[in-house]
Amino acid sequence: MSLLVHVLACCFGLGSWVAVNGLWVELPLIVNTLPEGWELPSYLTVIIQLANLGPLLVTVMHKLCPGRLRESAVIYSVLSIGVLACVQLAFFWDETTVVAAAPRSTVFFILTLFLALVDCTSSVTFLPFMMQLPAHYITTYFIGEGLSGFIPGLVALGQGVGMAKCVNATQSSGNLTEKDIYIVQTQYLLPNFSTEVFFFFLAAMMCISLLAFFALNRFPRSFELSTENLVSDTDTVASVCFGLDNPGVVTDVQNSNPKPHSEVSGQARPQLAKPGHSVYQLAFIYFMVVCVNGATNGLLPSVQTYSCMPYGNLAYHLSAALASCANPVACIVALFFPKRSLVLLGVLCLLGSVFGGYNMAMAAMSPCPILQGSVLGETIIVLSWVFFTGTLSYVKVMVGVILRDESHSALVWCGAAAQTGSLLGSAIMFPLVNVCNLFESGDFCNTKCPL
Repeated sequence: MSLLVHVLACCFGLGSWVAVNGLWVELPLIVNTLPEGWELPSYLTVIIQLANLGPLLVTVMHKLCPGRLRESAVIYSVLSIGVLACVQLAFFWDETTVVAAAPRSTVFFILTLFLALVDCTSSVTFLPFMMQLPAHYITTYFIGEGLSGFIPGLVALGQGVGMAKCVNATQSSGNLTEKDIYIVQTQYLLPNFSTEVFFFFLAAMMCISLLAFFALNRFPRSFELSTENLVSDTDTVASVCFGLDNPGVVTDVQNSNPKPHSEVSGQARPQLAKPGHSVYQLAFIYFMVVCVNGATNGLLPSVQTYSCMPYGNLAYHLSAALASCANPVACIVALFFPKRSLVLLGVLCLLGSVFGGYNMAMAAMSPCPILQGSVLGETIIVLSWVFFTGTLSYVKVMVGVILRDESHSALVWCGAAAQTGSLLGSAIMFPLVNVCNLFESGDFCNTKCPL
């Protein structure tokens, strides 16, 4: 019985961020079809930030009408919307409409907004529901939440997204007296399975999560609820790892705890040590939170196409898929090797910034970055994106752990700082990419770069 609940908790966690993570790893194939082209990631970063209205609305409802919002009904709704949106994407992801005399991927953007609303809202609904179960199931839920980023990356690797080759072609001049013109075209090889199949896979993952929640919700509460703090000290890294970017998680978890305050305060359990960081240390920590989240959630994702596509679709494909896998791997590393030294975290933040700076520099040099057309250049850009994501993910986790031990309000402010950084990063990059056109796209086969 216990094993079954563990499996259901893990499957339930899969539905938390699988849709948005799946969209990111599928971009190497999508950008070659949709009219926005290389600008597409900058649109997605803004859309995902707009989706934070979902958890904000849930949090406001908990504050204004405590006990009136049915958590299970919200979870059923968001998971059902996620399934329907994934199915709709499978059929209509490449449909375009004319807006301001130019074709736009309005259907894709609208459905992406719904998926982002589902995933963002899951952060303030899924975990409070899991708090109704004994504490040892929480860790299993977080494992499933980590797999929601890891599995789409592995599936995208198996898909072989966006491989390309250069072929000779002829173009008729339209004049009978002139010869045909010979040109070189970029021909994208077919992946092992189509984008439609990938979106159906995402829909299946959401269905698994929905069915797991249905089973957990109907499961007889015959077992005794844990009398300890439901997010125990051993689960601190895991809970922060997957909830740091969503400040409503901590707030709603506190609100959903059914135990009265007197019962909690009367329990004889060890209290977390208060590190007692100084004002300057806290300022440094929050500065890291803003910078790290601004880079990982706004600045760099907006220009990943410009950074990787000049090296070919294989480089972009591997960068997107492996970087998606690097995030949960960093969380696992933080779970077994937690390092709270601010000096070390500052060094890691600086190191991650170096990788991010290299990625940004290659995007600024697009379509002719250094080492273009070489295996070394492709390898460096892929590794740079993986280490950029993994290093800064570890920093985010450990900063969240430090602030969680500081106080509850410190972690709430950490979430606010994370969202502020993400919003600033997206707001800065969107006009630079789409209005100022500071980054230039190109064609893999026809771009002429100086030697």
